[in-house]
Amino acid sequence: MAKIIHRRTVIAAGIAGGVLAAPRHGWAKGSYPTNKTRRIVVPFAAGGTADCLGRVVAQILTESMSSTFVVENWTGAGGNVSAEIVAKAPPDGQTLLLGTVGTAVTNQYLYKNIPYDSEWSFTPVALVAEVANVVVVHPTFPASTLREFVEYCKGRGLDKVSYGSPGVGGTGHLAMEYVQDQAGIRLKHVAYNSRSLMITDLLAGRILIAMDNLPPYLRHIQSGALQALGVTSARRWFAAPDVPSIAEQGYPDFEAALWWYIAAPAGTRLEVVKKLSDEIVKGIKSETAIRKIRESGALEHPGNTEDLAMHITAERIKWRKVIEAAKLEPQ
Repeated sequence: MAKIIHRRTVIAAGIAGGVLAAPRHGWAKGSYPTNKTRRIVVPFAAGGTADCLGRVVAQILTESMSSTFVVENWTGAGGNVSAEIVAKAPPDGQTLLLGTVGTAVTNQYLYKNIPYDSEWSFTPVALVAEVANVVVVHPTFPASTLREFVEYCKGRGLDKVSYGSPGVGGTGHLAMEYVQDQAGIRLKHVAYNSRSLMITDLLAGRILIAMDNLPPYLRHIQSGALQALGVTSARRWFAAPDVPSIAEQGYPDFEAALWWYIAAPAGTRLEVVKKLSDEIVKGIKSETAIRKIRESGALEHPGNTEDLAMHITAERIKWRKVIEAAKLEPQ
């Protein structure tokens, strides 16, 4: 296993016997030097899903480039700290960002002072993975389907039903704002500073509804301690096949997953971007990478630089409308 050195996780070539199976290809002489340690900057702490995805990508590139990639964990400001580091790095392909929907799209609408330009500071490289959100309720809540949930909320009136999420502007909060916009309901948002505290309150019945990333709730859903009304992925989630998607329950275009991608500083040469993109996409499709990604709770979502650019454009249009409809002001 890789070891942590201060803020860094070094992933050496040949870890686990080269199991990611990305074929080794040399760069054109002089185009991408192999005598430098390169880094993938991850905006969340070591040990979580984002960190795992960063390690997977680092190992793919380590094996395909025959040199060391390093994961650096820089937390803070919803990913803005990490994004600023990469935005200000030399555009030589040596520093990459494992970004989220926040750094690519929503942070620019939610923060007054953002130290980079979401659109112009980066070059898209590749899509990596996604995680579904879930509408989850306490068993005492008087609804067992999304349709019943919507009808109940409409019957109670505006802001009479409360739900929790771990923070203003997070994917859980925005996903529920999207539900409200689509369903014509209005709920009261209870923002928690701690996911664990919210889960504790939800299990105890002190709050009856939450919208959040699915993986931490799976065991409670499977045990019957909580009930899932719908996942926000376009299709049913691989780890919860019995839970219907929101899209299949009357909202056919609904999708609100948390997604991750790799980006480079703006100005990075196109041949370098294409090589990185090709190797990442190829590596993510390997059986071992898929297994590692799914074990982290995420679902592989490989896409090249063009796929990522189109995805970001579509997500900007969608989330800007949702945020404006919710009247969320930059903080």
